[in-house]
Amino acid sequence: MDVSWTLWALTIFGLCALIAVDFFIGRKPHDVSTKEAGIWTIVWIVLAALFGLGLLVFGESQASGEFFAGYITEKSLSVDNLFVFVLIMAKFSVPSHLQQRVLLIGVLIALVLRAVFIAAGAAVIANFSWIFYIFGAFLIYTAWKLIQEARADDEDEEFEENRLLKSIERRFGVSDRYHGTKLFIRTNGKRVMTPLMVVMLAIGTTDVLFALDSIPAIFGLTQDPYIVFTANAFALMGLRQLYFLIGGLLEKLVHLSYGLSVILGFIGVKLVLHALHESGVHVPEISIPVSLGVICGVLIITTITSLMANRKKAEAEAREAKTGDRV
Repeated sequence: MDVSWTLWALTIFGLCALIAVDFFIGRKPHDVSTKEAGIWTIVWIVLAALFGLGLLVFGESQASGEFFAGYITEKSLSVDNLFVFVLIMAKFSVPSHLQQRVLLIGVLIALVLRAVFIAAGAAVIANFSWIFYIFGAFLIYTAWKLIQEARADDEDEEFEENRLLKSIERRFGVSDRYHGTKLFIRTNGKRVMTPLMVVMLAIGTTDVLFALDSIPAIFGLTQDPYIVFTANAFALMGLRQLYFLIGGLLEKLVHLSYGLSVILGFIGVKLVLHALHESGVHVPEISIPVSLGVICGVLIITTITSLMANRKKAEAEAREAKTGDRV
């Protein structure tokens, strides 16, 4: 898809405008209700759908299909991020009324860092087609690792700060308590960060680790930097509302990791086939409609099996409770 600098500028301006509106509406710290989170989740999904349809009308069907495949993939992978966000919020004991501000700024930091990753990835792909072998192998390895982690079922998992975050804390120092929405304060004549700033940095920099698999995954669906960026932007910007909407339901998605591993493995195979094709080997390539169908199908099946597993677990616990009462 041939994208002019003007369209790039208009797209970035439009996203900034939407972010500004989101920030203005939620500028006052407050506890986010399920109704508010639900409305904004729908708003961001509708905006993404309209953007994809706009590509279909004013662009081409392939670009639209690639956007929807990329958006759904990034959205499903970003849900996995929410597990870590919950751990971060718990570790730093973030007050409930400040969590929306933390997620907004944290996601913005993540979006900027992902834009850098996307630009670097596009430059590498344009010059070295063999990188698809590495991307494909990495995604297949990540898929296997996800399965291993899901089978381990480590309930005592805790968030550990990365080295960058620790070095920043040592450099600037951190106050011993929250000070509303302030990011820096002066104590004993020295300017130090508040825990709020630390949490925002934790959200943003931790997302970089997730980008290590999500960026190669979407490049496996499209090599168009514009589609890659916009799909990531819409997926990330709706993440804050999704956190408040399904935060309590995350534990019920017991098969999510298996579903994500299947999706990553599938895209990894797609990348390897594409690399072989680029090398002159006559192998079948997986089309975007097939990719979109597989991704949606896996997510639907994962959701259904998760609900069935939770129902069986609840029934088993109810039977055990009745047996215990009789005894």
